[in-house]
Amino acid sequence: MNPDIAVLGAGSWGTALAILLARNGHRVRLWGHEPAAMQAMASAGENPDYLPGIAFPPGLEAVADLEAALAAEDLLIVVPSHAFREVLQQIRDRARTLGRILWGTKGLEMASGKLLHQVAAEVLGEQVACAVVSGPTFAREVARGLPTAATVAAPDPAVAGHFAALLRGETFRAYTSDDSIGLELGGAIKNVLAIAAGISDGLGFGANSRAALITRGLVEMMRLGEALGGQRETFMGLSGIGDLVLTCTDDQSRNRRLGLALGAGRSRAEAEAEIRQVVEGADTAREIHNIGRAHAVEMPICEQVYKVLYEGHSPQAAVHDLLAREPKPETLG
Repeated sequence: MNPDIAVLGAGSWGTALAILLARNGHRVRLWGHEPAAMQAMASAGENPDYLPGIAFPPGLEAVADLEAALAAEDLLIVVPSHAFREVLQQIRDRARTLGRILWGTKGLEMASGKLLHQVAAEVLGEQVACAVVSGPTFAREVARGLPTAATVAAPDPAVAGHFAALLRGETFRAYTSDDSIGLELGGAIKNVLAIAAGISDGLGFGANSRAALITRGLVEMMRLGEALGGQRETFMGLSGIGDLVLTCTDDQSRNRRLGLALGAGRSRAEAEAEIRQVVEGADTAREIHNIGRAHAVEMPICEQVYKVLYEGHSPQAAVHDLLAREPKPETLG
């Protein structure tokens, strides 16, 4: 019999993964922290706020009771990065009993700048095997059953393989990796770079500028990733260049939409109010700025996004500063 799976986090991505798992034949309980929203989902048989019109398949139950959700054989966490530690603390006992968890959260812990596997190790201890899933995955397309590929990473290949098998279906291909650091950093940094691409397009700079930002942004991702122990090839895969291209080029990306608004002269507050969901790249830009400085890694594009968001730098001035940098040979590291 297929195992029960608890998906903790009922936003667009958590709901999409719950739908995917239920379509794969698993019994799934989807939990969110707002009881009224979960009741609305249970009544409507869909997520009317984030994925309207996409019906829940048989086997997917929306619940407001966390303890009921945790009566599962596998746990998948898909909450914003700022809530990641708190949710881990709530599920600590169950996670230790199971001995393994998976998360689809992208980003870094605010204030500390820690990668999520570091947060998990602090809260759960080393005895819980942790895995992360990441890649070029817009929630609505996964929920609609459109062909998608992603990567599951864990230090233990058996754990990565276990979760990849749960996710793998007729329209979802799941690869495996042992590079959790690379997957986590790729999923975080690409959000900052998507803001940069949105700013460029919002200023009307066109396809040439966007392609340059993506290419040189990948170099920044690789520089920091390798400095922190990630594998170079990871950034050339689905969770690196794949996710980067996706979020920089399609307006389904909240981070790109934030950049578009900033480039068009609107404030961050105005843009985020309209988007109505967490824009992970905005907070991540600050943490990447701090980490890059701490490791003496040159990241000029990410640095300019930080200045626009936190130092009052105008998008026009940011572009000027990038183009005015001293000429140098093109390198990929």
